[in-house]
Amino acid sequence: MNKLQAMEIFVQVVDTGSFTRAAEMLQLPKATVSTLVQSLEAALSAKLLHRTTRQVTVTTDGAAYYERCLRILSDVRDAEESLSRSRLSPSGRLRVDAPTGLSSEILVPALPTFFERYPDIALELGSSDRPVDLIEEGVDCAVRGGELMDTSLIARRVGVINFITAATPSYLARHGMPQHPRDLAQHRCVNFFSPKTGKTYDWDFRRDDEYIVMPMRGGIALNDSNAYVEAGVAGLGIIQMADYLVSKYVDTGRMVQILPDWRSDPLPIHVVYPQNRHLSAKVRVFVEWVAELFAANPHMHIGTAPGVPAAPRVSVSA
Repeated sequence: MNKLQAMEIFVQVVDTGSFTRAAEMLQLPKATVSTLVQSLEAALSAKLLHRTTRQVTVTTDGAAYYERCLRILSDVRDAEESLSRSRLSPSGRLRVDAPTGLSSEILVPALPTFFERYPDIALELGSSDRPVDLIEEGVDCAVRGGELMDTSLIARRVGVINFITAATPSYLARHGMPQHPRDLAQHRCVNFFSPKTGKTYDWDFRRDDEYIVMPMRGGIALNDSNAYVEAGVAGLGIIQMADYLVSKYVDTGRMVQILPDWRSDPLPIHVVYPQNRHLSAKVRVFVEWVAELFAANPHMHIGTAPGVPAAPRVSVSA
């Protein structure tokens, strides 16, 4: 039994949920597909699939083996790619994860330029504000905002996230315009909490030598960046969010920037990938493309966020 071929067939069966469709995709007889999967189960002494007359579903052991097969097959393709002319024309499946707002506002609208350059790459873009485990979930690379927590990953800084504090004109007409960050304690603010830890993020403000950190009060908290912005646009309260998500509403008058002479410290944006992906041509070209994309974006290129000298930090209770 060719173990790699058996793995590829097994993955195709899981992806399609059918021996028949897998055989059609692989252009193999259905009997060959079924026999190789059975041989794989026998070699592993484990049942990988539940079979009925109507459907094929993966077992618990099969699901774990499926994820490992994805990584093994990806590594094999990457090894072959690194020794072939495909380095000049990267190809194959590329699994990427990025925050929801960054995906919808920046990455997806620009993807036509990526596919013009690299038509042979099949991109799977997962969008989540939850930091995924690249190794466990078989992700090739991820775009991440904020300070990096996993030091085992290779990281390239490609941009920054700047923030805007804003509210709708109708909200401000009812509640007034804050003149100082401390005034926010008397306002209704929309909170954002970490999808991973559940912790609500404080807001920070800097002006000259003064730096204020405020825990915010509010009647609603969300953990999805797009939903968070929509809450602000709906007039549910004041928001503090990435300017690439909010600036279009400020420009059209649907929202008004608050405390424009104060700013929040920017957060870095990195593309990260496991160390065993560092030779992959498809990862390399994606990282380069993202770096170019952010460098051309006035909201995100690194030059928009120069280093800020340390200032006294004042914590304010809401």
